[in-house]
Amino acid sequence: QMFIIGQPDGGDCSLHEFSVTGSTYEPEGQVLRDGQPVRSSQYDGLVELATICAFCNDSSLDYSEAKKVYEKVGEATETALTCLVEKMNVFDTDLSRLSRVERAGACNGVIRQLMRKECTLEFSRDRKSMSVFCTPVGPSQPTAGSKLFVKGAPESVIERCRYMRIGSRTAPLTPAAREKILARIRDWGAGIDTLRCLALATRDSPRKVEDMQLDDATEFINYEGDLTFVGCVGMLEPPRKEAGIRVIMITGDNKGTAVAICRRIGIFSETEDVSSKAYTGREFDDMTPEQQRDACRTARCFARVEPSHKSKIVEYLQSFHEITAMTGDGVNDAPALKKAEIGIAMGSGTAVAKSAAEMVLSDDNFSTIVAAVEEGRAIYNNMKQFIRYLISSNVGEVVCIFLTAILGLPEALMPVQLLWVNLVTDGLPATALGFNPPDENIMEKLLRNPQEPLISGWLFFRYLAIGVYVGLATVGAATWWFLYDAGGPQLTFHQLRNFMRCSEGNPIFEGVDCGVFESRYPTTMALSVLVTIEMCNALNSVSENQSLLRIAIAMSIALHFLVLYVKPMPLIFQVTPLSAQQWAVVLRISLPVIVLDEGLKYLSRNHLDGEGPAGAAGPEEEGSGSLLGMAGGCPSGDPRK
Repeated sequence: QMFIIGQPDGGDCSLHEFSVTGSTYEPEGQVLRDGQPVRSSQYDGLVELATICAFCNDSSLDYSEAKKVYEKVGEATETALTCLVEKMNVFDTDLSRLSRVERAGACNGVIRQLMRKECTLEFSRDRKSMSVFCTPVGPSQPTAGSKLFVKGAPESVIERCRYMRIGSRTAPLTPAAREKILARIRDWGAGIDTLRCLALATRDSPRKVEDMQLDDATEFINYEGDLTFVGCVGMLEPPRKEAGIRVIMITGDNKGTAVAICRRIGIFSETEDVSSKAYTGREFDDMTPEQQRDACRTARCFARVEPSHKSKIVEYLQSFHEITAMTGDGVNDAPALKKAEIGIAMGSGTAVAKSAAEMVLSDDNFSTIVAAVEEGRAIYNNMKQFIRYLISSNVGEVVCIFLTAILGLPEALMPVQLLWVNLVTDGLPATALGFNPPDENIMEKLLRNPQEPLISGWLFFRYLAIGVYVGLATVGAATWWFLYDAGGPQLTFHQLRNFMRCSEGNPIFEGVDCGVFESRYPTTMALSVLVTIEMCNALNSVSENQSLLRIAIAMSIALHFLVLYVKPMPLIFQVTPLSAQQWAVVLRISLPVIVLDEGLKYLSRNHLDGEGPAGAAGPEEEGSGSLLGMAGGCPSGDPRK
């Protein structure tokens, strides 16, 4: 939602309200007024509003080719404003021929070509706003037409406004107009669809940059005076999935205010009965220890608490074997931060709180915790896939060496070939697995059991089974050439096992050229099967094909063909080019590893780990966590919250 000032109605002003369709960060949507689509370029107020959104912004949109979605680069609120500018398209830019990557910042780019950002007055809690000083691009005087664009909490910005923009002209901001604007913002901030509101204003004749003390943030509020109100935007933040994390608010405010805030931010629904889910510190003290323990199991809001209550709540939650994360910024929060498994301090908090915490939110943004959880889950998953790939691959090479020794067969792989596979061919996919982006549904999964080992017994069996197949297939490829290949010697298995006794006088090898055991074909077949299987193995290690992994696999296969077909590499690695028939055999031996691993995954999901098709949590996903949020010291108008 957004509004600008319309023509005065008597002594009052009218508000032109608009709604914008679309969700997520995709820059596609319509601007509607009274339910009808309109062109933003027809309203001077919307053009100026979009200009402020574009310049008071350090974030951007980016199109992910891998995920096929638009993603934020920077802070979420600012990225939402960037997306709004793209939807408004106030200069009617032709977007039809642009690629998705170019579309991500096309309209913002047009606006930013008109002016140059000279400096930024960063956000501060005292004034609850930020601003940028911009000058026009062109041969005009450096200071002619300069603007100070301001974005911030509505009550703070409007308090410093003396004027309001009506179309392209400026009029005094009367008390009646000011109250009407604030009333509309209060309406947007109440009810079920609570909107996060930001006021946008400008100072038409700002001080010169050289006259500003940019190193003294306390002076910024003086530079942001005599503002002209341009408009307001309101953003609806959709509720996040819980991801197995229970959020509990702990605040020093009174119970009524705390419950109202919980309803607004989604901890409680609008009609939910909170009689057994919200308590004051005094009510908590009046309970018996057993009642307190039961209260911590179900409650999601504690009001009028003291420091001792915070530590006690953490202790009770830990007694349920829950993983607790505590947020706080004051000295009184330090004991609870230290006691929790994960203490999270605000970047603007006290030094005591920061030293007691394991994590510090430098941007004071609660949603950063969500990003940290997602990153942690992605790292853990990638680590497991990395280990899985290397264990199964290396076990296969060990099985190959031991099998040829036990059966008395010719060496399937030369030492230089093993080194090449380990250092180069395996290295690229293994590195790519370590950098896989998180799955789309990673935050929809429940927490894993913290007692679960990184490699369980079943997982180790899976890795061992795949490794044994790799070894058997590698030795089998070399053996196939000796026994069955049309261009090979077509020996018996008994002859092959006794190859060391081959001589002209030995009747076992009558008619056999003993030099055949020095041929490069069997080692080439074994090497090709090993490389092909391990590329299939890499694909088995991810739930979706990621672009980085595809590139790594393509490079590994290209390097293998380089070794086979580009001189002098065949001489160095003692290999030889294969025929089409031999490549067909390589693929027939290699591809079943995919079926084998998918079969083991099926057993794991449906029978062994208890992960049924309906998505029931198994050992890998079981667990619970509680995120305890301290409230009471955060300014409600902080646009970053």
